[in-house]
Amino acid sequence: MLYTVTVSFGQNSEYEYKFLDDDLESLPREDASRWLHSEYETLECAPRSPVGKILLLDVILDVAKYGGEDRFAAGSDWARQFARCCAVALKRDTVRVDVPNLMVA
Repeated sequence: MLYTVTVSFGQNSEYEYKFLDDDLESLPREDASRWLHSEYETLECAPRSPVGKILLLDVILDVAKYGGEDRFAAGSDWARQFARCCAVALKRDTVRVDVPNLMVA
């Protein structure tokens, strides 16, 4: 199966990552989620909810935002790992992270 993760920072700033099953099978879902949450803390993201509950979709959006477009534009290993973890953690073959519109689809 082909997996596609697109991270958008605006109309002319989209970064696409493609993976095959072989690229993702060695990454357990718990490890993908743990990596995203670890980056959330490392980047010192703040919870969106006043209650303090942190949803996985919020974690993904904030990690992309605070990680910064430069990492994606440079095609860094970090950006590829982010995309890989999104696909695995969400169990989806197509993921779109739209940073300006605060949406993960």
